[in-house]
Formats: sequence, structure tokens, C-alpha cells
Amino acid sequence: MSNNPLLAHHTLPPFEAIRPEHVVPAIEQIIADNRQATDALAQQQTVTWETLAAPLEELDDRLSQAWSPVSHLNSTMNNEALREAYQQCLGMLSEYSTWVGQNTALFEAFERLRHSDDFASLDEGQRKAVDNTLRNFRLAGVDLPDDKKRRYGEIQARLSELGNTFSNQLLDATQAWHKSLDDDTQLTGLPESARETLKANADAKNESGYRLTLDVPSFLPVMTFAEDRELRREVYTAYVTRASDQGPTAGENDNAPVIEETLKLRHELAQLLGFDTYADYSLATKMADSPNQVLGFLEDLATRAHPQAQQEFNELEAFARESLGMSDLQPWDIGFVSEKLRQARYDISQEQLRPYFPATRAVEGLFKVTRKLYGVTMAENPEAPRYHADVRYFDVLDGDKPIAGFYLDLYAREGKRGGAWMDVCRTRRERENGELQLPVAYLTCNFTPPVGGKPALLTHDEVLTLFHEFGHGLHHMLTRQTVADVSGISGVAWDAVELPSQFMENFCWERDGLDLIAGHVDTGEKLPDDLLDKLQAARNFQSAMQMVRQLEFSLFDFRLHHELEAPSAADVQALLDDVRAKVSVVPTVPFNRFQNGFAHIFAGGYAAGYYSYKWAEVLSADAYSAFEEAGIFDPETGQRFREEILERGGSREAADLFAAFRGREPSIEPLLRHSGIEPKDAA
Repeated sequence: MSNNPLLAHHTLPPFEAIRPEHVVPAIEQIIADNRQATDALAQQQTVTWETLAAPLEELDDRLSQAWSPVSHLNSTMNNEALREAYQQCLGMLSEYSTWVGQNTALFEAFERLRHSDDFASLDEGQRKAVDNTLRNFRLAGVDLPDDKKRRYGEIQARLSELGNTFSNQLLDATQAWHKSLDDDTQLTGLPESARETLKANADAKNESGYRLTLDVPSFLPVMTFAEDRELRREVYTAYVTRASDQGPTAGENDNAPVIEETLKLRHELAQLLGFDTYADYSLATKMADSPNQVLGFLEDLATRAHPQAQQEFNELEAFARESLGMSDLQPWDIGFVSEKLRQARYDISQEQLRPYFPATRAVEGLFKVTRKLYGVTMAENPEAPRYHADVRYFDVLDGDKPIAGFYLDLYAREGKRGGAWMDVCRTRRERENGELQLPVAYLTCNFTPPVGGKPALLTHDEVLTLFHEFGHGLHHMLTRQTVADVSGISGVAWDAVELPSQFMENFCWERDGLDLIAGHVDTGEKLPDDLLDKLQAARNFQSAMQMVRQLEFSLFDFRLHHELEAPSAADVQALLDDVRAKVSVVPTVPFNRFQNGFAHIFAGGYAAGYYSYKWAEVLSADAYSAFEEAGIFDPETGQRFREEILERGGSREAADLFAAFRGREPSIEPLLRHSGIEPKDAA
């Protein structure tokens, strides 16, 4: 145990020293130590911030410092031994979390702190942290009788296991399917960069020819460019039936039973705590006031967007029929035909833009944009411990002073779960010894890696993803809070947490932003005016179709957690079908099992909260409109956004922070304008 790296304090995780056999003993030891220390803290009759909250935060941070790298490695360097160790710890962590949350003596100690004479002298972040802690005690069932407390703990432990199972089965299902091609006959239409990726896939498996997988760098080019309709159908079918009872791997890693049990337990948990539904429970920590408000918001957006989405789809059908001779547009045709229509209408494609977005140039441009907005710079630190050769580490400097750091992990690889995300490595907080612990973030994407000695080239969509995740990272790293519970993204309402991330995407559409981001891979030439004009003209191509797609996911998620108590897989499918009938405009096929891969709500933090993307997009569009009014790199506006939004973390309610920045409540009009959705009264 003395040699276990997870038991020692490290400024950055010692990745190279961490082994799967270290994980379980370290977590067991830390939990045991924390239990003993927590019991002692809870017995104090006279409490202050320094004698109760600060030492408890120290205990939490020790556990976080051990678990954070393990959890991150499980997502980015997954293997059987690590997965098993990770799984073994989930029950322990859930049980410990429940024990803390239901610790009556600790709750009463925080009550004493809240009602003490000293409370008023605490700073804003400390007061908010105490109030959040008391709320979270109640949401953990501290007031429940013992039998219901036990049941709460059982449910939480099982839900933790189910989320991990869902994620593992989706990863396994994604990696279980592939298609090997001896030659490129079926790859007609795919750009050279995509073919090189598929060839590199084969080379990595010591195969000749090309290897198609369901990872995005392989899947997306096939669905967008492959002229072979049958190939598109085959790949699409494999993708939308992952982890289900349908498709080429039917019955393997089926997530339907996981979904059924998850939804049943979530409903039971909500009712145990006195909420009507899990949706009501979910909103207890969000900006939105009620399920009716959320549903009204989503349905209003659907009403605004659906007519335009239907018109966009009708145009797509007409183009497919008249220009491509396709009379029966199928789901596996949508991406392909849309790309053909985009090129016909705007004479631009993502592939045309790739040479202007070498990954290294895009990252440098991201840093330049950030510097102009907030006055901070990024300095790579090659000496920092890393977990993979592709990963880079950067210090964030304010002047010459380091204020944060982050890991940048851009490329897809085997053993790495799909998608893109920001996660917490270290939280900004004042340690008990008076030292300031700087925030550190993990920034993870799944872009096409460089192949054949050539630099990685990003699509414009991938550049948007990069900026989005870095926006989350800035929210975490530029915080000025010193209390962990309200530092960075901690304590921020979930339906506001996407504000800084979506906000950053806007700079990828502006000439002043793109001049910093884009440069031709061979010449360094900036994006030509004609390409910029086409890019901006195509910005809202099928924007209403994209909006109703997001609304479909949001309504499905929210209604699923608001209307159904213990749905069967058939009930879940029926609800999804009902939502699609109301808002979707694209054709569906009966074998599509989208829900079995909906990791956001079954293996992430978005259950009854996927609406947050659209909710926060209202905030981000309105926030960006302030920059449009003042100048997109106006230093005063940038500083105000940094001070009122990014630096304050969760120390105030999100609505209050937005109003402090914007000077008023949010308006939906900038979102509609940015999305090209005509106002209701414009027709």
C-alpha cells in the first residue's frame, strides 16, 4: 500500500505508475479513512467553516484525486483489467456517497453552521456551498426512515452499476462490428482522407485493404459520401442497432433490459424522496422550475421549427428525386443526399474545408481566440505525466502566472469511448495548509488521427466540437472560486452548464475568428473570401431539421422520465415513436434502436436533462449577441463575461449570473436568428 500512487497527493496524476491492481485497495483505504474522519467531524457541537466544511472538502478531494484518473483512464484507455477494477469500486463509492448524504449527525452539524452567528460572515461561495450541501442532504434522503434510507442506498448502488453496464455494452457493441474490404470498389465517393483512415484501420489489424468500423471517423464519411447505397444501408443498420435486439449483432450486449431496470429504479427513487416523477426530482437542482415549463419550452420551439423543417425535408426529397433519381428516401440516404444538396446549393463541403483546418493550427487558433477574449495564454508542458503518446498537456497563464492546466486528447483510438467531453482532473480550491490548488481539466475528442505521416485535418464541424469542449474547460479553469462545491462547473445548474461551451462555437463562423483558426495545411493561406461566404451562407442549411432532431431527443428523454413509471422496452419504443410522429420529419425504420445507444441519459448526467442543450443555447446565443453589439473581440465585454459567468462558477444562481452579464433576462430571439428560424409572426 505504501507504494500505491493513488494514495499519495500529486499535483497531476502519475498515469504511468497507476496499475489496475492499485485501484480497489486505494479506494477501499480512502473510504475507510474518510468514514472515520467524517464521524469525528460530525460530533462537534460548535462548528465553523474551518472546523467542518473545510476538512470535509479535504476528504472529498483526496477521494477525487484517486478516482478521477481511474475514471478517465476507464473512458480513454479501456481494457479488461481496468474495467474490472473500475466496476468493483462503483458499489463502494455509491455506498459511501449514500452514507455521507444520509449521515444525520453530519447534516445536523451543517444545520448548526447554517444557523450560527458566523454564517453571515462567510463569503458568497461558502454560503452557497452550505446551502447546496443542505439541499443535497435532503435529496439523498437524510430525512427518510431507516428502511427507506437503506432502499435509497440500494437503488443508487444499482443505478451506478447499470450506468456502467450500459456504457460498457455500448462500447463493446461499437467495437464488435467491422467490415473488411479487399479493395476500394465500394468506397467510390469517399474522399482520400477517409480512405486513408479506413486503410490505417486495416493496417492496425495487420489486414490488407480497408476496414470499416462504427467509430465516427469511419462511420460518418461512409454515411456522407459513399455512392454505394447498399454499403450505406449496411453500415447504418449496424450503427443504429448497436447494443440491441436488432441488426447484425442482435441480442449481444443488449441494453434494453438495462434501460427497463434503470427507468423503474429512477422512478422509485424519485417517489421515495417525495417527488411525483424522476423529472420532478431532476429539476430540483436546475434552472427550470417545473416539468410543465420544460415541456412548454420544448413544444414551443418545436412549433416554431417544425414547418421550416418539413419544408427543408421536402426540398431534400425533391432534390433526391430530380437530381439523383431516388424516389424513396431512406434514413441511410439522408446524410449522403444532404451533402449533395449542400454542394449543389452552396458549392461547399466539409472536405473542401479540411485543408484549412490542420489540427495543430486549429488548436493554436483556439488559444489565440481565448487570449483575445480573456487575456490568458496556453503554454505546452511536455514534462507533465501523460497516459498516451497523442495526449498533450498545457498550462494556462494569466500574464506569467499559472492559473490552471489541461490535458488535450484529440484522436479516436481503440479502447476509447466515443463522443467528446470535458471532465475534471483537479478542482480549484484552497487546501487546509493554505495552498491554492489549481484547476486541471481533461478535454477529450474523437477526431480522425493523422495517418501516413500527414497532419490531421479537421472538418469545420470538428472545429466546432473542439471549441465547444474548450468552452467547458474554460468554465472549469478560469473560475476564481476557492470552495470546491462551487468552483468551476461544480454547483452550476445543469441546464446552464452548456452556456460557455455553446458560446465558444460562435467564433468559428466569424472572419475575425477564422483568421486566427484557419490556415491552409500547405501554404498557411487564410480561408479565402469565397469559401467563407459559402460557409456562412450554408451555416443554417437544414438548421430547422437539426433543431427538431435535438427536440426529438429532448422530448423523448423528458417524457420518458415524466410519464412512464416502469416501462418495458416496447413502451420505451412506443414513446419514442410518438415523439417522432409529432416532431420528426425524416423517415424512420422499425429496427432503429437509438435509445439503446443514448448514453447521455443512461450512462451520463443528462437523465431528464437533455433539454439543457436547447435551454442553454438560448442563454449562449443571447450572450453572444452582446459581443455582436460591441464587437466580437471587444475586451470590455470579454472581461465582463469572464468575471460574471466564468469566474463565478456555481457561487450564485445561474439566472442571476446571466442577468448580471446581460443586464436583463434571456431572450429567445437571438437563438432563432442564429438558427435561421423565422419568428412566429414573420410568415
